[in-house]
Amino acid sequence: MSSAVLLNLLRCGRSAIARQTFLTIQSSTEPSTASAQVGGTLFGVVGVRQASGSVRFHSDGSGRPVVWDSFGIWDNRIEEPILLPSSIRYGKPIPQVSLSRVGSASVLGLRQQNEDRLRIARIQDNLLYFAVFDGHGGPHAADYCYTFMEKFIRDALEEEDDLEKVLKKAFLNADLALHSHLSYFNNASFLTAGTTATVAMLRDGVELVVGSVGDSRAMLCRKGRAKKLTRDHTPDCKDERQRIQRFGGFVTWNSVGQANVNGRLAMTRSIGDFHLKTSGVIAEPDTQRLTVQPANDSFLALTTDGINFLLSDQEICDIIKQCHDPTEAADVIAQQALQYGSEDNATIIIIPFGAWGKHQSSTAVYSMSRNFASSGRWA
Repeated sequence: MSSAVLLNLLRCGRSAIARQTFLTIQSSTEPSTASAQVGGTLFGVVGVRQASGSVRFHSDGSGRPVVWDSFGIWDNRIEEPILLPSSIRYGKPIPQVSLSRVGSASVLGLRQQNEDRLRIARIQDNLLYFAVFDGHGGPHAADYCYTFMEKFIRDALEEEDDLEKVLKKAFLNADLALHSHLSYFNNASFLTAGTTATVAMLRDGVELVVGSVGDSRAMLCRKGRAKKLTRDHTPDCKDERQRIQRFGGFVTWNSVGQANVNGRLAMTRSIGDFHLKTSGVIAEPDTQRLTVQPANDSFLALTTDGINFLLSDQEICDIIKQCHDPTEAADVIAQQALQYGSEDNATIIIIPFGAWGKHQSSTAVYSMSRNFASSGRWA
């Protein structure tokens, strides 16, 4: 089933009440006002966006409609006010990212239980938190990170302002605390549980920092193109493999060419997996910092491997660009992964930025042959 057909089916499945409510909201021409957001209250918000149901014209008297406003923010389906303090601080208009606009989805696939976890929260008034955790060996590690990663971030923020340092400290402290937590149960099998962790923090609507261990991913859509913000920590990477070997571990390859640490784990960094720590599996994240460009950046997507093994970053980007809003987009991506043969849990978070809806894609149809190795990937 093509992404376009799936998109239409999901759209038709929405209730008439929800659709009417959405259209009523969208047709309003009143400017946005400051309001409480999920996870906390945001202060200093000034409404400047008009709904897409209204039409604005250039002030030069030419009668030409405006589709790109004077603030450099795409006037599309998603209306967000301007963050006044951040805009003053950075010297340019910065649109608010509302947690209520963020889309997410998580599906079981062919697994017996869903070991993926996702989290969306406000850490501080000007600091948002997004995370996906893909557990393995049971849900214990993913559950722990889902519950406590925010605490470790808050603790680190009391001592450090640099968000990259904050994430590194939080990941390592979460790993240490998880070991103590699992040891309490006096069950050796619990200590073999582990999880990926991909965390994004957005400060002032413009400072984006991503930290990751494992093979979950973060991808930014900039000017319509996918910009990968993380790398997969697998034994295929030379530097990762060398660290494993330096610690005395070894790498094997299964029948479909998937590399594994000590024949057991398909990643070289994770939170948990304590039976492999002495073999070089570490919890220290790679981090990346960048400045969000509201005029060019459409969205940030966090995904687990149930999605990103079946869809390339650019395919994910193109499919999302066909959707009306992040909630619809997340549902489409998750269902598309299942259509392509994903056997794993599939989870995605989509955070819209100022250019949402600007860089439209032509309808794309992708090959169904990509599922040829799926069973080996998640063996």
